[in-house]
Amino acid sequence: MIITGMDHFQSVCKKKLVEWYNNNGQADTPQTPPIDLSNVFIVWSCKTLQNYKCLASTDISGDGIYAEYTYNGDKQELYEDVYGKITNTCHTAE
Repeated sequence: MIITGMDHFQSVCKKKLVEWYNNNGQADTPQTPPIDLSNVFIVWSCKTLQNYKCLASTDISGDGIYAEYTYNGDKQELYEDVYGKITNTCHTAE
């Protein structure tokens, strides 16, 4: 895989998250329809030297899905880490 720029990288990451979600993300809720690219957004991305990184999520309410993509420019490999929200706690004191 050769990434040709930030737009290309983000596009690949969005496609990978859609693919992951439709194959794995709905195991507990089979009635949920598949997602497409319009349901995925990039939270943050950067390029340092030949490497890229981005954080992506979905707009599906309550799914808690968060994905991290790292492109290793030396090896031309894309790494995918997908996480789910475990808790959401509000702290008002130290």
